[in-house]
Amino acid sequence: QVQLVESGGGLVQPGGSRRLSCVASGRGLSFYTMAWYREAPGLQRELVARLYGDGTKDYSDSVKGRFTISRHNANNTVYLQMNSLKLEDAAVYYCNAAIWGTDQNYWGRGTQVTVFS
Repeated sequence: QVQLVESGGGLVQPGGSRRLSCVASGRGLSFYTMAWYREAPGLQRELVARLYGDGTKDYSDSVKGRFTISRHNANNTVYLQMNSLKLEDAAVYYCNAAIWGTDQNYWGRGTQVTVFS
């Protein structure tokens, strides 16, 4: 069992930066594929970035080159560094930990990122 708590959301202007954190309690994050998703009003939850156990990273085309996912195993935290933020990046961002092929799939409660001009 893993509990995930996101933080770091808030208000930011276009072009600004924000770093989101996801702290896990329970089993160490190194066992999981970690990901950040986001959900904007009226839209489906979408994958933003994923970090596999071997260090491979995937990004959605909309954030590639602007966002970076990283993991710090010692403090059981996953980060999402968001740079050059755009209005369309505004959403609730969720942290996810999963072991593929099993029923181990955990979500945090989300952190709101608001981009305003």
